[in-house]
Amino acid sequence: MAGLFDNQAAIYVDARPRYPSEWFSMLAALTPQHSVAWDAGTGNGQAAIGAAEHYKKVIATDISEEQLKHAIPHPQVHYLHTPSMMSDDELVHLLGGENSVDLITVASAVHWFDLEKFYPIVKRVLRKPGGIFVHALECYKTLPFPFESVGVGCEGQPLELDMEKKMSFEGLLKFFRSCSAFNTAKRQGVDLLSGEVVEELESAWGGAELVRTAIYKTYMLAGKVKL
Repeated sequence: MAGLFDNQAAIYVDARPRYPSEWFSMLAALTPQHSVAWDAGTGNGQAAIGAAEHYKKVIATDISEEQLKHAIPHPQVHYLHTPSMMSDDELVHLLGGENSVDLITVASAVHWFDLEKFYPIVKRVLRKPGGIFVHALECYKTLPFPFESVGVGCEGQPLELDMEKKMSFEGLLKFFRSCSAFNTAKRQGVDLLSGEVVEELESAWGGAELVRTAIYKTYMLAGKVKL
């Protein structure tokens, strides 16, 4: 899936909303230790820099080198390229070994993951007891989540949250252009934001100069390894 996001990597970091700091404060309160966090499928690092406010070291991984080139710099965040051919043992070693990670986060990238391959790695590296694994974004009501609930949603019943972002009309267009559906259609010769569509959107928005507050409906699941 790396190539799918390479062409839009440069605008991704500006177009996407930042995760609220209080989300990370809530999650940090659930882990007894705050040494290492792993943000899997980090993209440009929006979740990684939030975790870095509470954890001494954040390992932020992605299969897309182009996304990582545009990652948000932070002294506590270590961005690492993890190509799809990397073995499970290599990845576990890269993350510090088994039982070494206090918090694992995955944002909207989780729907691209091979969960049968990913979940066993989570269970290997997550600190036991006390380590927490978290998904955010997307409607995760049907996502398999074989982890013990920590009070932040459970399998089939994610916690519903709102995420706000002030944006101009141009910001809205950037958000659409950062989506995988837009890039996929473009590769197939279909322009989802043709001149006619943009004009209709601008009229519905209320004009190109108007700044609105967009509310993203988000869903979160957090859990720990069942002992």
